[in-house]
Amino acid sequence: MLNAATSSALTFSSTPNFYRPSSSLSIVLPNPRTILSSYARSSVLAVMEKAITRGHLTIADSEGVHHFGSRSKGSNDVYLKVLNNDFWMRILLSQDLGFSEAYMMGDVEVDSLKAVMDLWLDNESGMDNLSSAISRITSAISGVSNAFLGQTRSKARLNAIASYDQSNELFKAFLSQEMMYSCALWSEAEGGVRGDLVSGPTPGDLEAAQLRKIRYVLTAAKVKPGDRILEFGSGWGGMAIEAARTFGCEVDTLTLSMEQKALAEERIKAAGLQDVIRVHLMDYREIPPSFEKAFDAFISIEMLEHVGSKHYHDYFRLVDFALKSRNATVVVTSSTFPESRYSGYQPEDFMRKYMWPNSCLPSATALITAANTGSEARFTLEGVENHAAHYPRTLREWGRRLDANVRQDLIVKDYPGLKDKTEFDAFRRKWQYLFAYAGAGFAKGYITCHMLTFTRPNDCPVSCD
Repeated sequence: MLNAATSSALTFSSTPNFYRPSSSLSIVLPNPRTILSSYARSSVLAVMEKAITRGHLTIADSEGVHHFGSRSKGSNDVYLKVLNNDFWMRILLSQDLGFSEAYMMGDVEVDSLKAVMDLWLDNESGMDNLSSAISRITSAISGVSNAFLGQTRSKARLNAIASYDQSNELFKAFLSQEMMYSCALWSEAEGGVRGDLVSGPTPGDLEAAQLRKIRYVLTAAKVKPGDRILEFGSGWGGMAIEAARTFGCEVDTLTLSMEQKALAEERIKAAGLQDVIRVHLMDYREIPPSFEKAFDAFISIEMLEHVGSKHYHDYFRLVDFALKSRNATVVVTSSTFPESRYSGYQPEDFMRKYMWPNSCLPSATALITAANTGSEARFTLEGVENHAAHYPRTLREWGRRLDANVRQDLIVKDYPGLKDKTEFDAFRRKWQYLFAYAGAGFAKGYITCHMLTFTRPNDCPVSCD
């Protein structure tokens, strides 16, 4: 008879009288998971053989060491050690998303995350061959779902909870004193965009660069004492506080995060500005009739990533609704895709799955077009700037502060599940991965960061005649 053993072996325990072997015959069948892992491993290694044309990659696992590409002066030389065979299936099924999950879960060790990201982007066209039929189908489905359902009003609140209703102590640990969760602007005073790499980071550098960014935006908005500013995306109140304290403005600022609202109001009160700054827990699509033509300037710093391609038109229609008809300025900043990469249908990746659910990076052109149609040509484009070169250093500074300040005993108060060291290590690796992943994207031109400025038609420029 046939008896299935728990070890996946089939044992012939009895036989006819005419054939009786001296011992029982066991046939060991491979575990299905092992078969899939072996197939994934061979598939990934085969793709790497052709994909790596710039730089050098070493992959070591329990079965040996493999080398891809070639070493040359100035090129990336990456060492990657596979600790769990789940790594291979993750890569085959989900490519870069799978790699992020393998890194967070400790399935793989790397000598330099930055070098891994650079190598991936340098050989991006070859890496496309990793895509399987399953991953292409799931990407298409997630892209369509994100475009049409990702930023409904109910979903927008859930997105905010996942993205920002986290521990304020966590964000305090790596952001500057102004708590700006956006690209800083570096000057020669801090050694420029590579100053930390040339001469090392200096205490206060991030604070100086973030304050410069806030003041740069407010200056571009042409605000003056007594002006009223509308802001979509409060953060923790950094821009609003500086607008009121230094520029003498009144600010109405909107957020969907209860955690951000609570801390922003606490910081505003500590600055003695509670009479001139109002923080609204409100979706931008719900601004009241009293806001009509009530504001001298509109500012939004890196909130447009959460609007969604299907809603850009309505976004700028509401900005037009709220701004005065003359002598009014719009300043928006956003991480963006270059036009060649932009699509309104953006599938799930590391950012959209683990950091900012259902987010969608616009392109500068998509925003300019939406501003024109949404305002019915009542906005004039005044300026387009790309600040992408300033983002990698910002991310490096956040990473250093995260490593220095985020301790398990501090974070477990808000995240009880992180009492387990394995879970805490995965949590830290998630943030480390974010900073390296985004930093490489900006440095390689895969993503950009634009600031757009609009004025009203026939608003006069500075005196020039």
